[in-house]
Amino acid sequence: MLAYRVDDMTCGHCASTITKAVRAVDADATVQVDLGQHLVRIEPTEADAETLSDAIKEAGYTPVPVEARPDATAATPKSGGCCGCCR
Repeated sequence: MLAYRVDDMTCGHCASTITKAVRAVDADATVQVDLGQHLVRIEPTEADAETLSDAIKEAGYTPVPVEARPDATAATPKSGGCCGCCR
């Protein structure tokens, strides 16, 4: 399981955009999004970590790799909107 902290993911629209970006490079990947912790967990089937990170970046977000453990996400998330939908 791969995990990315995406502080500029702040709403459901952001989560949907990231999920679609991941599935565009790995159609069968399992994607779990935790908006409260700004965390995206991915169980890839084809793509590697770099490809998945690049897909999230190309969608307009800033993924930071983290350990796929709940306590690895204890930092305080940024506030504010990223895509205009959540302002």
